[in-house]
Amino acid sequence: MEKPWITTKGGDKGTTSLGDGTRVPKDHPRVELYGTLDECQAAIGLARASCCYEEIREELFRIEEAMGSVMGYLALFPGLPEPDPSTLEETVEKVRAIIGETFRFVRPGDSIPGAALHLARTIARRAERIAVALHRDGEIGEAPYAWINRLSDAIYALSLWTDKANRECE
Repeated sequence: MEKPWITTKGGDKGTTSLGDGTRVPKDHPRVELYGTLDECQAAIGLARASCCYEEIREELFRIEEAMGSVMGYLALFPGLPEPDPSTLEETVEKVRAIIGETFRFVRPGDSIPGAALHLARTIARRAERIAVALHRDGEIGEAPYAWINRLSDAIYALSLWTDKANRECE
């Protein structure tokens, strides 16, 4: 028998399989969390595809790759390492060194890739709100929770850098 490619029909009864084979409801908080991160990753991909600055595209790609691992980790695929929040902290520090520390309120829309990153940031914040209950219940540990908590900071910093760089590309 041929293995299904996209449509498995396994979720037709409202459940899905985690990486360890456990079946859970599709609205389980763990599934909501990695699904929300998937949505965030798509918005980051939109930003990367529309960004004119190679160094920012590389940073965005690196975060997208990390997100794939984090989603797999949260979906309980065996063998994936625990997320390391210091990688996102390094991104924030790198951007701070480039753009400085001047604070100002930002209205999304200064550039298309910057606006896509602001969309990603709000989605990351939703992921944080989902993750907090899993963390409180002991279903995800300190490091994965901290990684999710740092994600919106890194995306925000990258949105500032993107808007600045976009002004220079024009």
